[in-house]
Amino acid sequence: MAASGGWPRIARPVGPKAKGKPVIDLRQRLAAENYLAREDASGPVWDEKLTDALKRFQSHMGLKETGTVSPATLRELNVSAAERAHALAATAARLSKMKFNFGERYVDVNLPAAEVETVEDGRRRESFTAIVGDPKNASPQITANIQSVLVNPAWTVPASIVKRELAPALRRNPSYLASRQIRVFDGRGREVDLRRLRGLSSERAAMFTFRQDPGPKNSLGSLHLDMPNGDAVYMHDTPNKELFERDYRFLSHGCVRVEGIYDLATWLLQEPGQPGEWDRAALRGKVDEGKTETIKLRRPTPVAWVYMTGWASPDGATHFRHDIYNLDKGAAAAPPAGTAPRARRRR
Repeated sequence: MAASGGWPRIARPVGPKAKGKPVIDLRQRLAAENYLAREDASGPVWDEKLTDALKRFQSHMGLKETGTVSPATLRELNVSAAERAHALAATAARLSKMKFNFGERYVDVNLPAAEVETVEDGRRRESFTAIVGDPKNASPQITANIQSVLVNPAWTVPASIVKRELAPALRRNPSYLASRQIRVFDGRGREVDLRRLRGLSSERAAMFTFRQDPGPKNSLGSLHLDMPNGDAVYMHDTPNKELFERDYRFLSHGCVRVEGIYDLATWLLQEPGQPGEWDRAALRGKVDEGKTETIKLRRPTPVAWVYMTGWASPDGATHFRHDIYNLDKGAAAAPPAGTAPRARRRR
């Protein structure tokens, strides 16, 4: 497609009331990628077929399926065929370098899609909306093993966040930490009176341990998935669940917040083919007890955080996401013939 000149650009957002050339251009654009049949590529009037084709396009781009050309949809429509080919090539190159066994049971996180999936017996079981690192705190591409579920976790705040956020907030407002149930400890583990810390520089403040108590205000929420790795990142709940409703979900400091964390944790704790003692109600009961407790998985579950800006699903459809971390630049210009990356064993 890129070699033959690509597809037409769409000039501006349009909707069902549009007629004439804007509608014809949109039809030709969608027909170029087979979202619309060739015989429907020339009509000047908006119809249901065009709405359905546009919704399929939006679905494959990870956009809300509105059936109208919003500014976000316009941006994706006007990404060139060459850029799409490059995204497929860059994704294929990254996956080829990963040392990960995409076996029969695992979890994957596609960072540009801000999405978590569980895979079992070669089939996608569930997908979960996620919040991942912002561009300044990009979530890393890693592989690890999820070993346990931590109920009612405390949060030891990373030194980088202490320097950038907590120390300045404390200087502005002495009650800031207490209002968020954050306590501070010195090098000997002794709790420090917060009033003594107000005038500390960010560098001095980072020498102390800042720990947020378990509870409804805890930044990790009520569940934390332990997955030891060199980047000290993990997957967890969040008290700010309204953020999952946003289109732009690149908001964290690098960890992955998971909507539906209870369903994910339940799946992890169940042994394949065996009756499970854990379900949502059992986990809720543990949380309601208020105690911090570690529940070990019977067998560690592999997890991979991948960066796929372009891939093909098993039905042959191509999917794309915005290159939020600008990692596609400098990758191979074109994929080897017939090797568009596929979602590993997803169905």
